Amino acid sequence: MFKGVLKKMITEIGSPIRYYLNLESDFLEINQLLDQTVKINFLGTQCLSCHDSKPIFRQGFCKNCFFENPSAGDWIMRPELSKAHLGEEDRDLEYEKKVQLQPHSVYLALSSHLKVGVTRKTQIPTRWIDQGAHQAVGILDVPNRYLAGVAEVSLKEHFSDKTNWRKMLQNDYEEILWTTAINQAIDALPKDLKPHIIRDQLVTELQFPVLQYPEKVKSLNLEKENSYTGVLKGIKGQYLIFEDQTVYNIRSNEGTVVEMVID
Repeated sequence: MFKGVLKKMITEIGSPIRYYLNLESDFLEINQLLDQTVKINFLGTQCLSCHDSKPIFRQGFCKNCFFENPSAGDWIMRPELSKAHLGEEDRDLEYEKKVQLQPHSVYLALSSHLKVGVTRKTQIPTRWIDQGAHQAVGILDVPNRYLAGVAEVSLKEHFSDKTNWRKMLQNDYEEILWTTAINQAIDALPKDLKPHIIRDQLVTELQFPVLQYPEKVKSLNLEKENSYTGVLKGIKGQYLIFEDQTVYNIRSNEGTVVEMVID
């Protein structure tokens, strides 16, 4: 039996990718649970910031912390709003400088379809794994988050910035010609960002530990159901996939206190 507060699964690149869940005093390798019966019990909630047993509002934070914690600022989802390079504070300038003023990558990733995204360079390939991407490629590297956001805004006129999570979990994705897509992205970039284009782009292939993909997807609301038991058949993105086609998104349930029993 394992118990703790859910935080997004730790990943390690491999064939297949390896997943780990850090439950305070327990460190669980999720790949080892494939084809085993897993029971998950809902025990409550705990804010990842203040650690109070308050309802989770978003991103593992209670409502107060979501609007106060610097790691939940609007620039997280909209990097073009970053202002640390100007010395302007959003919530905590020291934190914002630490995160925003480091190398960022703008990339294309294929999960359900081709999408554009931004991440800190140190988060590759973790970001691609978390999105359930089968393939991904970096388009340009820039020195800060703001410039990455500017590039993403221009590329969103040609590429989606969202993943269809149901299709991603069903392994339903469109075939693409990478050379065509990369050239289209390069052509769409603002002229002043083209010096940052990555030369000799290499497409990364990602293999997920999935034994059985669901035909129909049933999302588990553990807080509503209180308890769930199923046979684990796969892990993709930040989702657990079960034999009865139930899926559970660990990332979107951060801050949930659970008890896991392995049969």
